[in-house]
Amino acid sequence: MNRPCRHIATLAALVATLLLAAPAGAAETAIVPDEVVVKREGRAPTVERVDDVASAIRALRRSPGVQYAAPNPVARAAAFVPNDPGRGRGWQAIQWNFLEAFGVNAPVAWQHAIDAGAPGGRGVTVAVLDSGVAYADRGRFRQSPDFAQTRFVQGHDFVDDDPYPNDENGHGTHVAGTIGESTNNHVGLTGLAYGASIMPVRVLDSRGEGDAATIAEAVRYAVRRGADLVNLSLEFGTDVSAKEIPSLLDALAFARRRGVLVVGAAGNEGDRMLAFPARSTYVMSVGATTEHGCLSDFSNLGRGLDVVAPGGGTDALEHDPNCRPDLTPGRSILQLTFDGASVRRFGLPSTYEGTSMAAPHVTATAALVLATRALGPKPTPEQLVAHLKATARDLGPQGTDTRYGAGLVDAAAATDRRSPAALRARRRR
Repeated sequence: MNRPCRHIATLAALVATLLLAAPAGAAETAIVPDEVVVKREGRAPTVERVDDVASAIRALRRSPGVQYAAPNPVARAAAFVPNDPGRGRGWQAIQWNFLEAFGVNAPVAWQHAIDAGAPGGRGVTVAVLDSGVAYADRGRFRQSPDFAQTRFVQGHDFVDDDPYPNDENGHGTHVAGTIGESTNNHVGLTGLAYGASIMPVRVLDSRGEGDAATIAEAVRYAVRRGADLVNLSLEFGTDVSAKEIPSLLDALAFARRRGVLVVGAAGNEGDRMLAFPARSTYVMSVGATTEHGCLSDFSNLGRGLDVVAPGGGTDALEHDPNCRPDLTPGRSILQLTFDGASVRRFGLPSTYEGTSMAAPHVTATAALVLATRALGPKPTPEQLVAHLKATARDLGPQGTDTRYGAGLVDAAAATDRRSPAALRARRRR
């Protein structure tokens, strides 16, 4: 019931009468302005209309036979629902990946972060090592319209070796949007960790290609300059072995030693083996699921897969309750990025699907966990991984498996400081 309160001045006098006290620092509790809940002896509670709530309660409590009289507090949904319009019908109409069914349940996670005083993951820095980001106006480049309120910190272009990591492909802008696109600004779509700071680091050229030595150098750069998390939505072929990328593996180990979690895409060949860098033990590996909650047909799987997250595409499996490979494929992952070949024209292309799209959901969830202190201050990468796996929604065979890892990452569960998983994790610290 949403009626304007006509007796704001009486609220302070009513606080002591509320049966459920709000925690310190919480917003003032709203009440229905002209209603009192009354319980008389031998009768069921009734809602009575009154002119003045405080006066009526005082009078009723003095009346014989009245067991209690109380205001009628107004509850609100325990979720933050932004106003971003999407394609005109609201972001919820197209960002299935952020909703509850087979998405990451962003609205509840957003509310957890707001309640913790860190809306959208404020205070956390995420390095996006990719094709660059449309983060600023410079020369022929334009800032994505939905990055106007996003926080950016100094990054670097390791392709052209300059301090301007502008995107020339669109992939990195899409990935960065999933992590940190401006939210609740009446523009475009939403970002899962919209309050986090993004460090754009360009390691892939205009064709989306980059070499291991460059990526290794960029990982060390991001770690040394204060990144809390590193997102690697990139992959080598599954035929690339550890012996062929020693500098990158050393850089990933360096990040782990410095307390920085690296999240990587499992790969898009549909192989029964993860691709590097996700195959590294120093990287949290992420597979992709469809809008139906099924493994995506392109997603690599196998030993070492940690979790899955929305990546779009066609269902891969037949004998799985969530999978319908014979039906129309589920939707792709939408974010504001280049609409065509121009770096100056932006839109919501429907061509982005892959484990590259899945990984930033996990990185952003990790940012929210850090910001909310669900695990206490400064959890280690190992603790973050364990917590994200413990709070994931089990899919497929019961328990951890090679198709879904520990399950579908759940941002709401991961950021709930009162959850058993969070309480256990904090006790172990």
